[in-house]
This record gives sequence, C-alpha cells and structure tokens, in this order.
Amino acid sequence: MTPEYWQRQAQGKPLFPDLLWSRPENRTYAGKLLVIGGNAHGMAAPAEAFAEAEKAGVGSCRVILPQSLKRLAGGVLPAVEFAMHNPSGGFSQMALGEMLQQAQWADGILLAGDFGRNSETAILLEKFLEKFQGQVTLTKDAVDYFTTTVQPVGERPQTTLVLSFSQLQKFATGSKFTTAFTFDMDFLRLIEALHDFTQQHPVNIVTKHLDTIFVAVDGQVSTTKLNPDPEIWRVRTAAHTATWWLQNPSQTFEALTTALVQDGPH
Repeated sequence: MTPEYWQRQAQGKPLFPDLLWSRPENRTYAGKLLVIGGNAHGMAAPAEAFAEAEKAGVGSCRVILPQSLKRLAGGVLPAVEFAMHNPSGGFSQMALGEMLQQAQWADGILLAGDFGRNSETAILLEKFLEKFQGQVTLTKDAVDYFTTTVQPVGERPQTTLVLSFSQLQKFATGSKFTTAFTFDMDFLRLIEALHDFTQQHPVNIVTKHLDTIFVAVDGQVSTTKLNPDPEIWRVRTAAHTATWWLQNPSQTFEALTTALVQDGPH
C-alpha cells in the first residue's frame, strides 16, 4: 500500500504544473540568490552554482568568495564580492559582516561548497546560520560542517540540505535519529524514514539513492527517477531547488520537487 505522504514524479511530468505557469516572466520579479563558497584551492562549486541558478531562471545572482581567490576569480564571475580570508585561504570569521550585509539583499542563500576543512570557517558558518533568519540551502562540504554538530541546521527552519546518501547517514546519526539510513534499505522503508525524520526536524532534505532523488519536507516525500542518472548532481540540484524555493516561499515541498524536472523559465 502506497503511503499517503509519498508522491511519485516522472521526468517531463511535474507533479505541480501550476508552479510552471505562475513563474515570473520578468527577471526583475524572479528573485535574488546569494551564493557563498570557495577557498584558496577551489571555486568550482560556487561557479557552477551561479551558472545553474541562471539556467534555472533566477532573477539575479551574486557570489561571495574569500579574498584569497580575487586574482583567480576577478574576471570569471560577473557578480562577485570578496570577503576576508584566513591564513589557509578559507573564509575567516571577519567575513561574517560582509555575508550578513549581502544576505539582506537576497531572497535565498546557497552555501555551495568548496569551503575546505577549516575550524574558523566552521565557526563562521554556524554564526551566519544563527544570525540570518531567511532561506538557506547547503550542499557538498557545507553540509559536512554539520554532520556531527547538527543542531545549527537540523533544528533551523527555512533550511534545505542537498546531500549525498552517505552525508544523510552521518547527519541522521548526529541527530540521534532512531532509524539508520542504510544503502540496502528498501524503497518504502527509505521513504518512511525520510517522512519520520522531517516530521521530527524542521530541515528539508534532498538526497539521491540509486537513480532517484528524494525530497522530504515536513513529512511529505516525493521521488523523481533520473534518466540518465548523473554522478555529479548536488551543486546543480541545489542551485535549481534554491531558485524555485525562493520564487515559491510558501510552497516549499512543491518548489523543491518541481525544480527537479524543469530547466529554466517556461
């Protein structure tokens, strides 16, 4: 018997077609996304996030990188700001003011990854999530900062995690969730576990298992089978879901689900 909280979506057949027709035609009204990420050794994730948000139909997108990338990124991204970096080339705690100031401009924030492993950046991200109250999407190593200290994101409203299945396992364990997410659990058991987890915690979950992306919001679960199944999916998915979410802030489940089957404005 199919649980009432589970809905299946096919490629090219969105579950919520009304969202397609209500999309803003004019980019002026299509929302503002702020992408944050990068460290001295890489900026692929924030650069990809910017490009994918543009494809998804965001109205305007800005990027914040650490100053350690200024020489490399100056002419690559058209709308980039730079914030203070620490000696290892990641964001320093001094970047908090710049991040919060830019966040006031945005309708949604995407912590896109490539932050590197750095204790000072970890403190910065925790402070940012504490002080900023709006929509935040985290993916790639932005999620890794919170797989053991989960409270800053796991109990924060207006938060979406686009995470690998192994990250989900760690995050659920850190949350002391009683059901273990295992690679061999059957489809219905996984759906039930996501249903239970998002009823207990306000965070939204977007994860991929085998060739299917699962969206879980407040106990509701959708599944979208991927054809073909991409190996690299998190940054693209995070940019698209963040864009659709900021354009439909009162329809989180519908927005995150629809973003998986629709590229760009209609």
